[in-house]
Amino acid sequence: MFRFTSPPLPHYITSGEDTYAAGGKHPDRSSIGVFDLLAVTRGALYLEEGGSPISVPAGHFAILRPDRSHKTAIPCKEETHFYWLHFHTLGSWSEVAEREPYMQLESFVFHVPRSGELHTRESFYERLQQLLELQSEVTAAARFRQQALLQELLLQLQEESSTAAKDPQLALADEAAAYLRRSYRKPLSYKELSEQLHFHANYIALCMKKAFGCTPLDYLTRYRIEQAKQLLIHTGEPIGKIAEETGFLTFPYFVRCFSKHTGTRPKEFRQRYR
Repeated sequence: MFRFTSPPLPHYITSGEDTYAAGGKHPDRSSIGVFDLLAVTRGALYLEEGGSPISVPAGHFAILRPDRSHKTAIPCKEETHFYWLHFHTLGSWSEVAEREPYMQLESFVFHVPRSGELHTRESFYERLQQLLELQSEVTAAARFRQQALLQELLLQLQEESSTAAKDPQLALADEAAAYLRRSYRKPLSYKELSEQLHFHANYIALCMKKAFGCTPLDYLTRYRIEQAKQLLIHTGEPIGKIAEETGFLTFPYFVRCFSKHTGTRPKEFRQRYR
């Protein structure tokens, strides 16, 4: 899957549709500089990217990297119709085997699978068709709508092909993280987390390490610090009260944790960013 760090969000460039007869081939291209999203509605594409085969049957999609060559591995065996969409990002991106560790809230990470089945394909095709219809319009509103449609397409791919939906450990990690975010203001223990989720605390920790690269306690501490940052910047509340509101038991402990994770003390952080 691909990991995109935002902002900035990936941006739409252009799109289209094509139909290959039996025996048709996708053009050979090398390092085209944009991501190439392919969604096949009938037939199948048989491609190769950087030496790795990629098959895209009807009702499936694939995203080709901007920095590798791709070509036809096998000509189409039947008439094949597909949509194509080029997008890119000015932010950082990478290909990862699984979801990355928790990130600070100033930026966020989302993951888009490289390929897979489209479970609600008609809505996906409808958005691609809307992009084509907007090509003929030259207004700023049309360009803005194209960018919005790209974000909707990427969100649909992330939600439909969620790794968590296929992996019970990642699903449990998501559930644990959601509970920690809801309850960060009060003291929390592994025992309470275990009772709420009905799993042993060690197993929950294992799942969160797999999903986020950290323990539940580390996740909770980082989330509390992010909430404290917002209060330091956007309110005039005393720092001691902010420590209490974000779930830190004592003021000295809050200062130690904040300094460790941000490299600055809470008072200095407030002075710098307000």
